[in-house]
Amino acid sequence: MLTVRPVDQVAWTDLQAIFGDRGDPARCRCQYFKDTPAEWRSGTPDERAERLREQTAERATGIVAFLDGEPAGWCAVEPRTAYRRLLKSRVVWDGRAEDPADDGVWAVTCFVTRKGFRRRGVSAALAKAAVDFARERGAKAVEGYPIVVEAGEKLAWPGELFVGTRKTFADAGFEEVSRPTARRVVMRLTC
Repeated sequence: MLTVRPVDQVAWTDLQAIFGDRGDPARCRCQYFKDTPAEWRSGTPDERAERLREQTAERATGIVAFLDGEPAGWCAVEPRTAYRRLLKSRVVWDGRAEDPADDGVWAVTCFVTRKGFRRRGVSAALAKAAVDFARERGAKAVEGYPIVVEAGEKLAWPGELFVGTRKTFADAGFEEVSRPTARRVVMRLTC
């Protein structure tokens, strides 16, 4: 059985179990889009973990999936303006005339599925739940910035899926609004 809860209703140890202590999730802690490039280069994984802990203690900055009662996955979702790097990203804004500072648009920036829980529908459930989570908090739209993965295509690096896939977002009801690169799309769902 899979359930999803806002992160502010989850123990820090459960979130720690999802991020683990090695690999890209443990190094990033969903700070990449929140940091400026200089902050990212100068920061350490321990500092990023502490920032995530502070952020999740202050407010619900995402949602956590539990599979059979075990912490299984995380999805970062909050107003798009919370992600400084995202606001200046060519991948997000090429060909779009929308105001990046619109707090009514929320962004899904990251998925982390815990080892041992992958390929069990965790990301799909989180993508769907992210819409309800954002809508309940006043979002007028929710966006994601996934990659396009063709059948049989090899990934450039294993962590590349942290932004989700086009299929995950499409299955959750998001529609493509732009394709700034051959492998990256902007998906959106109006609440």
